[in-house]
Amino acid sequence: MVEHLTKETFIEKVFDYTKEKDWNYKGDKPAMIDFWAEWCAPCKMVAPVIEELDKEYKGKVNFYKVDTESQQELAAIFGIRSIPSLLFIPADGKPQMAAGALPKETFEKAISDVLKVEKPE
Repeated sequence: MVEHLTKETFIEKVFDYTKEKDWNYKGDKPAMIDFWAEWCAPCKMVAPVIEELDKEYKGKVNFYKVDTESQQELAAIFGIRSIPSLLFIPADGKPQMAAGALPKETFEKAISDVLKVEKPE
């Protein structure tokens, strides 16, 4: 099951933006964060795809969700203007943002290209 992040768990597991200016990922494996909201129809289309990816890439990629309504500070920090917005975080290097209800194949390509994680057999 995809974990929902709050400001506190985001700081603990992803990045402590309250203390650090430069990106410093705290995780031990690549991650993908889905910025979403309950009222967003495209977000509802993406949700089952992310659940599927979470199962398929178990142990290789951490999948998180951030509710932009209840976690407005996190949404503001990443400049979220439209949802769904997805943040791909490699184990090393800078994160990359993608927006929109993307097809599963596009997620898999980003996981391969940005996160450097091949699709499990």
